Amino acid sequence: MTRKPVRSASIKTLRCAVYTRKSTEHGLELEFNSLDAQREACEAYIKSQASEGWTCLSKRYDDAAFSGGTLERPALRRLLKDIEAGLVDVVVVYKIDRLTRSLSDFAKLVEIFDAQSISFVAVTQQFNTTTSMGRLTLNILLSFAQFERELSSERVRDKVAASRKKGKWTGGTVPLGYDSRDKKLAVNPAEAKTVRMIFERYLALKSAPKLIEELDRKGVVTKKRALQGKTAGNVPFTYGSLVYLLKNRTYVGEVGHDGKWFEGEHEPILDRELFARAQEVLKSNAVRRRKQRAETGALLSGLLYDDRGHRMSPSYSVKNGVRYPFYVSAAILKGRKREAGSIARVGAPQIETLVIASLRKHLQQQDDAVTSRTLLEQCVDRITIFPAKITINLKADSSSAERAAGSFDMPWSPAKKTGLVEISEPNDSSPPSPKSELVQALVRAHVWLAQLKSGTFKSIEDLAQAVKIHPKNIRLGLKLAFLSPQLVREILRGEQAPAITVTSLGNISELSWMGQEAALKSRNSHRIMRPGAAGDQGHVT
Repeated sequence: MTRKPVRSASIKTLRCAVYTRKSTEHGLELEFNSLDAQREACEAYIKSQASEGWTCLSKRYDDAAFSGGTLERPALRRLLKDIEAGLVDVVVVYKIDRLTRSLSDFAKLVEIFDAQSISFVAVTQQFNTTTSMGRLTLNILLSFAQFERELSSERVRDKVAASRKKGKWTGGTVPLGYDSRDKKLAVNPAEAKTVRMIFERYLALKSAPKLIEELDRKGVVTKKRALQGKTAGNVPFTYGSLVYLLKNRTYVGEVGHDGKWFEGEHEPILDRELFARAQEVLKSNAVRRRKQRAETGALLSGLLYDDRGHRMSPSYSVKNGVRYPFYVSAAILKGRKREAGSIARVGAPQIETLVIASLRKHLQQQDDAVTSRTLLEQCVDRITIFPAKITINLKADSSSAERAAGSFDMPWSPAKKTGLVEISEPNDSSPPSPKSELVQALVRAHVWLAQLKSGTFKSIEDLAQAVKIHPKNIRLGLKLAFLSPQLVREILRGEQAPAITVTSLGNISELSWMGQEAALKSRNSHRIMRPGAAGDQGHVT
């Protein structure tokens, strides 16, 4: 009588799943076929490893009449599902090619096995990933698989490049105006007419956002495409899709590859003169936008978003020779006004002042040596404008931000008349901020006065003609260059009376500084008295 070997309690049981496969149906009708032979050999190997804790699972994973060229095999899918469920420790096959004939597929399977800590054994090829030699062999095979993938990619790229140089269409997204027939581009007459209309209207409007609004009104949308059983496109144009269409040289009969364009086999739907004029307008608009962005010097550029997730870009407008910087939602710039957030446009000086002041206070950063731009770059990840608050998200890797627990809100309110915003004070202890329009008016007055004194302009009329402002407004504006030092200090500190405006300063007729201060004080006190409450007992609002 022989004794059964006693298994050490320290040896872990390894559940072994046997996978078998046969490419053809030939011989499957036999009582003992190839699948049975593979399983028998695998079971024998597993039994030989019983001292290591190996035990064979009774569940069978047999793919009869399935090629090893793909992974779409029912038994293999069931095996992978059981592996994912943690029911298998070792996968055993007769030969590697029973699992797959594709090195790339083999690499994918090994990745799955590694992710689940599964070992793989080929019993007739001494391939066992539970040993160091087996893993070395695996790494060699994976290197060859990577080499095969790269060679395959290079062959495809070379083939595409050679085809494009000969003007052949090699697939990809079919542009509006064409259809794909027999692997070639064929003109779609109705869509080609739409493409010509888009180019002609762009030359007339010279503005992509305006053209988008017009296309929306006319119901013109992007090309509808079938994509893997689904439909894509057939949506309103965005700024990006419109500019891509306007730059597409396919419309003049060319085929592009790697930044170069070649004479194509397909029929053009635009004449080159029309296309070239459109490119000149595009180039001119691009230069203007870059110049505007550079001139703004906006602190919050790239950080500010509306409450629908659209980035707010810096821009400015010019009125009476004065530039007014602001941030505007990208939805507006793309001609999608309805898609913009609750606050689509906000004055730049106001929001920049509030954000910097609140940020310094929140981070307890009062060191003036740290510039506002540095503080924003190091600490702020995103700033979002809501109708009644502004949320500042801080960078997690910033030591200052860590103290600030990620993000914080600050109150604000939009102005009702102009559509721009006036930002409320965050709290009573926040320092007052100067009104940008008053500061700009002061600076402008002193610049005008200096230009007149230096002889740059011989008269107010010459100056008015140069800055395109009526001489009457120049004279009113110049009065601010003669304000009392006390009033100037209050304006620069933001401590002036709330009722003081550029117009009220220009209307001061007093020449003496004391007279100016008295006139503004009197005017302000009259403004804040309620009607019918004049006198010392009046109710001050």
